[in-house]
Amino acid sequence: MSGLQGLAQENIWFDKSRYDEAERRFYEGMNGIPQTPQAKTALQGSKGHTRTQKPRERKSSQNASKSEDQSELVSRLKSLELDNKNLHKVVDDLRAVLSKLESRMAVLEKSQAPASKTVTVTKAAPVQKPKVEEHNGADDDDDDIDLFGSDEEDEEAERIKAERVKEYAQRKSKKPALIAKSSILLDVKPWDDETDMSKLEECVRSVQMDGLLWGASKLVPVGYGIKKLQINCVVEDDKVGTDILEEEITKFEDYVQSVDIAAFNKI
Repeated sequence: MSGLQGLAQENIWFDKSRYDEAERRFYEGMNGIPQTPQAKTALQGSKGHTRTQKPRERKSSQNASKSEDQSELVSRLKSLELDNKNLHKVVDDLRAVLSKLESRMAVLEKSQAPASKTVTVTKAAPVQKPKVEEHNGADDDDDDIDLFGSDEEDEEAERIKAERVKEYAQRKSKKPALIAKSSILLDVKPWDDETDMSKLEECVRSVQMDGLLWGASKLVPVGYGIKKLQINCVVEDDKVGTDILEEEITKFEDYVQSVDIAAFNKI
């Protein structure tokens, strides 16, 4: 059996003699040589053999495709059954949780019911009115009670009120008044790069006013070797204005070309 199985797996052309005979008959017919009846029967037999082989191959391929489809359907059915079991478990769990919640709600409603009853009972209790005792000597009691008070008590209250107002005014006058101040950053530009910047700063700081205090300064390059003086000052808003400050600085025409406000902040 092993030898036959090995031959079945090898690619051997068993019908080579038939194909050779058919090829010879074809060329003889082309050349005008008549064919014998044996050759015709051989050709018809070969054709019938090939026709019987084709339906067998088709049936085998169809059977293979059907078996594959059936295996796929079986696997899908198994997966669907597993999903269905899982869904049933989830539904059972949800039902158990809902039943627990319903039991808890019932217990809470039972516990709250007596408390609400007690509240309603306390609210419904009538309010007892105080008893008013009648006195025969009502006129005598009214004479002893002074509803409006004496004049001496009014004078004492006014005196105390006046003293408190006076003390409040004195304390308020002792508090220092808030002075509005501002911090200003000035850019002072010279005419050219040959201007003496130390002399320019000296001229700017020579400007003195009541409520003006000069701060730090530095030289900032502008371009082409020219530097500007950036100087900070603190001013009292009621005493010093920016316009007056610019006018006083620009009076030094030999050194100062222009004055600009780089920053202005309230303190």
